[in-house]
Amino acid sequence: MPTIFVVEDDRHIREVVTEYFKDAGFNVVSATCGTEAQKMIQSGQASDLFILDIMLPGIDGLALLKILREDARYRDVPVMMLTAASDEYTQLQSFENLADDYVTKPFSPKILVKRAEALLRRGEKQPAPQAGGVSVDAANYMAYEDGRPVKLTLREFELLKLLTENPGRVLTRQSLLDSVWGHDYFGDERVVDVHIKNLRKKFRTSVIETVTGVGYRGAI
Repeated sequence: MPTIFVVEDDRHIREVVTEYFKDAGFNVVSATCGTEAQKMIQSGQASDLFILDIMLPGIDGLALLKILREDARYRDVPVMMLTAASDEYTQLQSFENLADDYVTKPFSPKILVKRAEALLRRGEKQPAPQAGGVSVDAANYMAYEDGRPVKLTLREFELLKLLTENPGRVLTRQSLLDSVWGHDYFGDERVVDVHIKNLRKKFRTSVIETVTGVGYRGAI
C-alpha cells in the first residue's frame, strides 16, 4: 500500500485529502507545519509521494522541497505542491527545484488522487526497452536512454511525449503550453522554456531542438 505524506496546516483541507486518499487505498501520514515535517523527513519517514503546501508555519513548502531533493533517500520520490499560491514566480521556483506537479487551491480531491496515481505509475519499475537511443513508453509514463530509465517530472514527460509524437514538426511555445498545461493556464510562456531546459539536462543525447523565434522540435 503506497504511503502519501501530506504537509498541510489547514485542518479541513488536511482531513479531506487524507480521507480521499484512504478511500482510494493509500496509507496517509501528515504534518501540520514545516518544522514537524522536517523532523519526520530527517527521521526517515517512509513515503511514496509528498504533497506539500507552500505557505506553512515554520519552514515553508519550497524549503521542504529543497530538503527532500538534497536527501538521497527522497531525491527521486515524487513531490506535488498543493497551494493557494498561483503566481508564476512561485510555480517556476517549484519546478526549478524539481517539483513533479503543482496544484492550486481550490481543487478537486478526486482529481488530486488521480494526479497522484499518475505520478506513482511513472515511478514503477518497468522492463528496459532493448533498442538503443531515446524512447518513450507512453502507457507507463517512462522515458529511456540506451535502456536506462530517465526520471522525469509529469510536465517534462508530457512535453517529451508531445514532441516525439510530432517528428520533424516545430511546436510553438503557446501550443506546448495549451497541450501540456491546458487552455485555462494563464501563466507566462517562459514556463515552457524552464521545463525544456530541465528536460535537456537529464539526457546525454540531444532530444529537443530550439527553433529560434518559433518554438521547439523533437530531435529523436
